[in-house]
Amino acid sequence: MDDKHHIPREHGQLGEIQARKHLEQQGLTFVEQNVRYKFGEIDLVMRQGKTLIFVEVKYRSKSQFGGALHALSTKQIQRLRRAAEHYMQIKHLDVICRFDLIGIEPDRIYWLKNAF
Repeated sequence: MDDKHHIPREHGQLGEIQARKHLEQQGLTFVEQNVRYKFGEIDLVMRQGKTLIFVEVKYRSKSQFGGALHALSTKQIQRLRRAAEHYMQIKHLDVICRFDLIGIEPDRIYWLKNAF
């Protein structure tokens, strides 16, 4: 992938750590990180009460126009939804779930609940 917007893996992992800490400070419980399937991946799985939260973390080194929150394509959303469905099937979970987006920029963290 030679896309000029591609973020080096270590930045992504750093972003996930920041996102996890931020969400834990907001009272969420960490479940799992970097869940990968051949058709998609989940950056973070968190829990808030009985709700399972699948979190997509977007890191941007600069506050570009639109920033981190607009960096999610329809295809990425579909892949994340498929991965979440698979995750719940193989773990035999029948719980309420939602999809959140964490946007990390150098000077702030955005948390968008029910992002898609």
